Amino acid sequence: MEQNPKILIVDDEDRIRRLVRMYLERNALDVEEAEDGQVALDLALENHYDLIILDLMLPSLDGRDICAQLRQQGKDVPIIMLTASGDEMNRIHGFELGADDYVVKPFSPRELVMRVKALLKRSMATQVGEKETPSSMSSVLTFRGLTINMDSRRVVCEGEEVSLTPKEYELLCYLAQRPEKVFSREELLRDVWNYQFYGDQRTVDTHIKRLREKLGKASERAASMIVTVWGVGYKFEVSE
Repeated sequence: MEQNPKILIVDDEDRIRRLVRMYLERNALDVEEAEDGQVALDLALENHYDLIILDLMLPSLDGRDICAQLRQQGKDVPIIMLTASGDEMNRIHGFELGADDYVVKPFSPRELVMRVKALLKRSMATQVGEKETPSSMSSVLTFRGLTINMDSRRVVCEGEEVSLTPKEYELLCYLAQRPEKVFSREELLRDVWNYQFYGDQRTVDTHIKRLREKLGKASERAASMIVTVWGVGYKFEVSE
């Protein structure tokens, strides 16, 4: 019998935990709660969760530290960060540490549920795709100065490996598999984040900015392959 996806809610406000839990359980999702940062980290390391909703400000250990430690430990569970501040620097820092999405308080519980469902759908589709790929086959995208190994999820620029968050990697792969095709922000939100109706377009811009910065540290040529098409969106351009 297939189990319902398991969600961990981490927030020190009981009211928020109860509200989010109610909406998630209405959508057939199993929920566990934590109000303390260290307790949340221990739970996330010891148990399997399909997604974590993580408040930024927590007792003992804040959300950024938890996110960073989970990624360092190889936990690629999708993470939605909750915060009272939605400025760009906070979003960039959260994404840099490995958060997949950013929701600003006060938020709509219905919108949060939609974001949870979108990330779960994307995560489960990725897992199925990995299982269906024969281990003997290698899927490698190779460009001048940039190599993407889709089996090992390694990105190498000019011989130097570049560390990307799961969502940065997915965005790069999506663009690189379709060179010269222009994608709007709406298309990228739909196909990379699985957001049909909800989603801040600044999320795309922030990820593109971080992706260029990381690639650029190893190879300006690789960074320049991600091109802004003004008034439309982005494309992956392969230079001769």
